Amino acid sequence: MDVMGDKATLCATGRFVQPSGEDPARDEAGEAAEEVRLRLAAEAGDAEAASVLGAVLLRRGDLDGAEPHLRAATAAGDRAAANNLGVLLHQRGYAEEAAGWWRIAAVAGSAAAAHALGRHHRERGDEPAAEYWLRQSAEQGHVLGAYALADLLEHRGDAGAEHWMRAAAERGHREAAYRLARTLDRRAAAREGDRGFGGAAGEAEQWYRQAAARGHRQAALQLGAILEKRGDLREAGRWYLTSAKDGEPRAACALGFLLRDAGDTESAAVWWLRAAQDGDGNAANALGALHAERGETQTAERWYRAALTAGDDNGAYNLALLCAEQGRTAQAEQWYRHAAYAGHREAANALAILLLQGGDTTGAEPWFAKAAEAGSVDAAFNLGILHAGRGEDEAALRWYGRAAAAGHTEAALQVGIARLREGEEQEAERYLRCAAGGGSAEAAYRLATVLDARRPPEPAHELGESAHEKTECEEWYERAAAQGHRRAQVRVGMLAAARGDVVEAARWYRAAAEAGSRNGAFNLGLLLAREGSEPEAAVWWTRAADAGHGRAALRLALVYARRGELAEGQRWADRAVALGPAEVAERAGRLRDALREELSA
Repeated sequence: MDVMGDKATLCATGRFVQPSGEDPARDEAGEAAEEVRLRLAAEAGDAEAASVLGAVLLRRGDLDGAEPHLRAATAAGDRAAANNLGVLLHQRGYAEEAAGWWRIAAVAGSAAAAHALGRHHRERGDEPAAEYWLRQSAEQGHVLGAYALADLLEHRGDAGAEHWMRAAAERGHREAAYRLARTLDRRAAAREGDRGFGGAAGEAEQWYRQAAARGHRQAALQLGAILEKRGDLREAGRWYLTSAKDGEPRAACALGFLLRDAGDTESAAVWWLRAAQDGDGNAANALGALHAERGETQTAERWYRAALTAGDDNGAYNLALLCAEQGRTAQAEQWYRHAAYAGHREAANALAILLLQGGDTTGAEPWFAKAAEAGSVDAAFNLGILHAGRGEDEAALRWYGRAAAAGHTEAALQVGIARLREGEEQEAERYLRCAAGGGSAEAAYRLATVLDARRPPEPAHELGESAHEKTECEEWYERAAAQGHRRAQVRVGMLAAARGDVVEAARWYRAAAEAGSRNGAFNLGLLLAREGSEPEAAVWWTRAADAGHGRAALRLALVYARRGELAEGQRWADRAVALGPAEVAERAGRLRDALREELSA
């Protein structure tokens, strides 16, 4: 609320009425001549001249000179003079006498006086009287009266506030335009299905734009945020710059982020510095992160502390991260606790992890729970791991499900695996699709196996036969294989071999084998043997057998038996019997016995 009596704001408050005879554009010489003319006319009894002269002197701050002229004009019935006399008396500290003159002027039809009188009553807590006079002013078209009435009604939660706020905004009141935009913005955000740029939100942008164009720095900031969200970065930057130059630190901070994203880190740092020096914690954190990236840890710590001093709890969290990177575990725990107690959910999760790493499971669990309840997806997943480790499958699944619902890939995988175990294939598929879509190779593989099991059997293919169109399950196998999943690589190789694509099959078998897959090594050996490269096949079978693959050991026994190396063949047959499975052990046993007889003959 404007302070009455401040000469710089008399015109702005509307309590000072500037009669139509006054022209503020006159030069000093013209003003002096005009003042002389007004004095002569006032002394001759011209009430209008006395009113104008009193207004001129009041605006200049000459209260003693203005008062007699205003009183004379008021006595002659000039309502503008009565209003200005009220302003003068209010500046002298005679609020009640000022209200008396405003009442006289308001009753005579002065909208400005009705506004001033309404403000007077509101300042004294008499809201019914305030509303009456402000309504009188607003209904006469007085813009400040409309705004003051809207402010009063909004304070009381009256639905009529928006009507008068809109009326003031339409007449050019920039604060009214800003507040109307905020109201429309909140309504748009709360309305389901509103996407931010149509309906109420679209109208909000128009009012932000009007207020910003009239120099409202918060409106310029909000307009910049809307444009940035839409992707109009150039115009957003212009409004951020306008707001920042007018002293809005949040706009300076936002401008810094825009410049950083555009690759101009040096300019970004200049605006962050300006915002941080004005008390913006977010900008201080940004400066800290910038210096931390450069390895300037002491400067980074100083800015993180500045952010904390500014009331930004991210400062404590960032200090903890900095200490953790430097191995200062005790200090990291201290800062994590500081941020966590202030409600920082990621700090609570990090603190729990730190405690868990130190073996304090009991201390970690409540912090995981606090972070998860505050919305930390990672904390919900970590709680799932904690419960699963204790064998508390139901509790683990509940937390995994919560994290999965928020888009956590690994949590969705765990729920999918659990549903598969329970035989709920359709539900499992839903979660596996989410996890696979999020980049989990294991989920992609398991999803492929689910889809694979549903496929009808396909006719056998001959080598060299043209490849058929890939099924969805093959596409998921390939996605997992491309991410290095060994079992998926083996399966993709098998599918390629089944459709006759030997080169593709060998490529995937080799990739799996080189990554340590014994099945990949065995299958690659089969493929090479079929192509006539038995010596190379034996190399891969040896690798597979050494990793515990019984069939590979049996193949090696047969290779060495054919070569006449009976003792080596018997050794691999013994190995195959030990590795199994049963069918392989039986065949290997017969071969071993035959080789033993041959050796003893």
